[in-house]
Amino acid sequence: MYLLAGIGNKGQQFNKTRHNVGFLIIDEVIQRYGFDKQKISLEADTYKGLILNKKVMCIKPMTYMNNSGKAIAKLISFYKIPLKKTFVFHDDIDLSLSRVKIKLGGSSAGHNGIKSIDAQIGKEYNRVRIGIKNSLKTISAKNFVLQKFSEEEYTKINNKIDKLVKNINLLLEENFSNLLNILSN
Repeated sequence: MYLLAGIGNKGQQFNKTRHNVGFLIIDEVIQRYGFDKQKISLEADTYKGLILNKKVMCIKPMTYMNNSGKAIAKLISFYKIPLKKTFVFHDDIDLSLSRVKIKLGGSSAGHNGIKSIDAQIGKEYNRVRIGIKNSLKTISAKNFVLQKFSEEEYTKINNKIDKLVKNINLLLEENFSNLLNILSN
């Protein structure tokens, strides 16, 4: 079984904010592949389905960004999901808008959601970083990530999410270079 985890903040006031790009991706996976919401509540909204005959769990932690690790750790433990088959989708303020990078392990780069996950399960899981670059140097990073995308930014992010989710099988197959090639066009 695979785990796709999108991290963000719960609540209407955080919809379409830069920090919730992980939730946007999971919402698209759930819709596109017809995943079913699970009754199990491990401090998260959880969904189950198939992508090319591979069993996949999707999770949106409801613990707020800075405590995402709690919910993800519970789900990994409950379903015995290997870290190598765990993919966490999150915003990256240092990457240009809609740029995607994928890596196994590494530093949190100051991202509190990733720090929480690292503290709960270690660092040997796959991270899918989506750029939200702060072009407004007059605003703090904390305030920037909690702002809603502009209409133009939201369109650009949604187009990238659409491409990513259409080709999610390449992520599950660990064919990262082909996926990144597709996403760069």
